[in-house]
Amino acid sequence: MQTDIYQMFRDSAAVKLRFAEQYVARIEVVARRMANVLRQGGKLLFFGNGGSAADAQHLAAEFVNRFLRDRDALAAMALTTDSSALTSIGNDLGFDQVFARQVQALARPGDVVVAISTSGNSPNVLRGVEAARRLGCATVGLTGGSGGLLATVADEAFIVPSTEIPRIQETHITLGHALCAAVDEILLSAAEPTRMTKDG
Repeated sequence: MQTDIYQMFRDSAAVKLRFAEQYVARIEVVARRMANVLRQGGKLLFFGNGGSAADAQHLAAEFVNRFLRDRDALAAMALTTDSSALTSIGNDLGFDQVFARQVQALARPGDVVVAISTSGNSPNVLRGVEAARRLGCATVGLTGGSGGLLATVADEAFIVPSTEIPRIQETHITLGHALCAAVDEILLSAAEPTRMTKDG
């Protein structure tokens, strides 16, 4: 059993390193886009199903409260937390509309919408991305395996090089933390006053 446990950690680390080697430049691009949107008064919206719903809530909370450094609250929300909205939309319009309907109500042009799906083929996630694109939002897809349809419809797609759901989810949350850290660095560096030298 201990060998299996150790191998799980090795596999997780290996997938994350392969992912980072492929996407580190794109992570910076997306972080800068997020920082610019937040600086201009826009917001970040996250959604997904199951474990990806938990990731959406986790990451939204990191932006609203804090990640590693104290700073002002940042506008972010998860579309997975309002049970009344989720159940009424699911009951009246169908489960495939639970994110799209909220995007239509809450997103504004220029906002960044982050859709999370390990397969990339969750119908409600795809509908949410389609609604965001129609509104003029920037869309980011977090997926795995072949990328699924999400990789083809999102403006920026991050595809974890694994077909194992746990490895995909572990990489998604590390990616989310990397984005939080990068956004904080961008915003806090811009907010710091320029230090004068002795010569002025």
